[in-house]
Amino acid sequence: QVQLVESGGGSVQAGGSLRLSCAASGRTFSIYRMGWFRQAPGKEREFVASITWSGGSTAYADSVKGRFTISRDNAKNTVYLQMNSLKPEDAAVYYCAAKTSYSNQYDNWGQGTQVTVSS
Repeated sequence: QVQLVESGGGSVQAGGSLRLSCAASGRTFSIYRMGWFRQAPGKEREFVASITWSGGSTAYADSVKGRFTISRDNAKNTVYLQMNSLKPEDAAVYYCAAKTSYSNQYDNWGQGTQVTVSS
C-alpha cells in the first residue's frame, strides 16, 4: 500500500496561482505513475495530469495544458501540481493518485484538497 497526503489547496482569485503537493509514503518503490484528478460538485472525477515516477514523462488534460505543470521530487517522495492562470472552472477537490506495479489502474488515492477560484 501507498499512502498519499495532499496539501496546498485554498482559495484564490481568477488568474492566480496555487501549488498542490502530494507526499507519498509506504511502498513507494512500487509506484510507476502518479496522477492528479479533480472533482467538482455534481460532476464526474476527471483526469488533470500525470507523471512517471522515474522518467518524468508527463501527460495533461487539454483543459489545463499550458497552465498547469506536474513535477516530482523523488528524494522527497513528493509530486507537485503548479496551477497558474486559474479559472473558476478549475475549482474542485483535487486528488492525488498512485498507479503501482500491483495494478494497471490508479490503486492508491489521497483524501483530496479543496481548490476554490473566485471570479
